[in-house]
Amino acid sequence: MSTSGPTDPAERGAVMRLFYRGWRPTRFGRWVNRFWCWWSGLGLPPSLMVALEVSGRVSGRRRSQVVVITTVEDQRYLVSMLGPQSEWVKNVEAANGDAVIRQGRRRRVHLAPVLPAERAPILREYVRIARGGRRHFPLPVGAPLSEFEAIAERYPVYRIDPA
Repeated sequence: MSTSGPTDPAERGAVMRLFYRGWRPTRFGRWVNRFWCWWSGLGLPPSLMVALEVSGRVSGRRRSQVVVITTVEDQRYLVSMLGPQSEWVKNVEAANGDAVIRQGRRRRVHLAPVLPAERAPILREYVRIARGGRRHFPLPVGAPLSEFEAIAERYPVYRIDPA
């Protein structure tokens, strides 16, 4: 999402504007994200947060980002709360889905893109469990699946497979 597209719903709140502007983290938001990445990488609670490591598409250096794992029908997924312009999404695409998840230990994974037609139940579950992430969605917890189908194209989802 660019700043010329729909505005980030999280920016409606003054506190969230400290963390995100124009679908991107602010300097303060990046600092907070680094802290949570370190925290979740150690395997500390909450257990649904993990550190995702992907090679940078330009630098080739390892980039880390805290993400929330969403589970639907015993399958695990990652959702981009900031849409397709998220840096980690661009890096995952450039790395052909090769990544590492850190949660106390490192696990090599492959992130397979989920088609927009299959994303709605995953997005609905993500909005239910991801307290911070849900603020970036225009729908409330418990919204009908049909409403998530309508926005599914705007939020990339990846299935987590073993490497």
